[in-house]
Amino acid sequence: MEDEDAFAKPLGRQAVFYYGVGHMLNDITSACWFTYLLVYLTDIGLPPRDAAIVMLSGQIADGFTTILAGELIDRFGHFKIWHGAGSILVAVSFSSVFGGCLPCKIFCSNSSTLQTVGYSMFAAIFNVGWAATQVSHMSMVNCITLNSTSRVVLASCRNAFTMVANLSLYGVALAVFNSIKPHTLVDVENQPRLKKGVHGKGYARISWSHWFRKVLYYQVALVYVLTRLVTNVSQAFLAFYVINDLQMSQSSKALVPAIIYICSFFVSVMLQEFTWTGQRLKTFYSAGGILWIVCGAGIFFLPRNMNAFMYIISVIIGIANALMTVTGVSMQSFLVGEDLHGCAFVYGSLSFLDKISCGLALFFLESHGNSSPNPNPNPNLLGRYSVGFFSVSRYGLSVVPAVCALVGVAATYTMNLNTPAPKPVMEPLLLA
Repeated sequence: MEDEDAFAKPLGRQAVFYYGVGHMLNDITSACWFTYLLVYLTDIGLPPRDAAIVMLSGQIADGFTTILAGELIDRFGHFKIWHGAGSILVAVSFSSVFGGCLPCKIFCSNSSTLQTVGYSMFAAIFNVGWAATQVSHMSMVNCITLNSTSRVVLASCRNAFTMVANLSLYGVALAVFNSIKPHTLVDVENQPRLKKGVHGKGYARISWSHWFRKVLYYQVALVYVLTRLVTNVSQAFLAFYVINDLQMSQSSKALVPAIIYICSFFVSVMLQEFTWTGQRLKTFYSAGGILWIVCGAGIFFLPRNMNAFMYIISVIIGIANALMTVTGVSMQSFLVGEDLHGCAFVYGSLSFLDKISCGLALFFLESHGNSSPNPNPNPNLLGRYSVGFFSVSRYGLSVVPAVCALVGVAATYTMNLNTPAPKPVMEPLLLA
């Protein structure tokens, strides 16, 4: 009885800390993936559409792996094994994404098609490992504790260490970008371009139909997917926006994201001190969504000669991201409640929707980017990703996140998030 009571009590800070650091490898590789992959691929000569195909292939592999991993974890448990195996695959494969085209070296060819296939292959392998780590780590929350406030604290700590991981990446990037010569239009044109639990023992699990019959499942799924669209799409186009649209210095590609993540880190830490209810989750999420709508309007109309205001906007974005991410992820724990035998499917299926939607959104936006720089840029037009008066990167960093935030706030308003009354579980799920 004492063990059962302890399971429903708030967690100590040591347990929260250990959980928070468990996703840092995924976090730092994800930050590099969304912030610099499209920049890297277009800089080495891939057309924007081919670069978008590489990212989409990774997102699709990620999405389907989340479903498979969630189903297998619900059937057999062994969260830690999935987490460890996925982390090893991420560590081994990630360097191949940014380390050059291996098939091109094997076949002694630098064709556009072979490069696209080569990068897409390693992008898919990397995202398989990433998805296995993510699903196992997120679903652990519900098996570590039944206390609703402790579940939010775990999500908040996880987000705080996400900020630490991202800041370490941007610290390195800031040093690198400060040490390299910025590219001029002539430099870009002269760069080489391409020619075109217990083994064998399972336990009863909750069927998928159980979740599909719940209205809250669809509401939480919509909010989570919209939240990930806000953070991932904005992150993917941030570097393009500050360099091409605002013509800020090369170091801003690291400095602006660093400010965002510093602010997100402090907000995530502060959120751990609250006692959480369903209504408070909705309120904080709505506050973050409203802040993002304000930021979206500011980014959309920000002129190049006032680019210093981007640093102020980045502070607000950091606050908004933390509020939306922590509460959006925590809503999944409120959905799961005490239905622990199906929690991995919830996280896996929602992650599947997240990966596919983000991949399609980035593919659509990136496909509308011009494949070559504008030789006669107009100060009011915005560089290589321009469509009409405004650039694709400006739309991707302002309109898309703002609209997603608005719809997310509206969806949150319709939710009925009841604070669960914790009851002891009959068997442990967190198997070695």
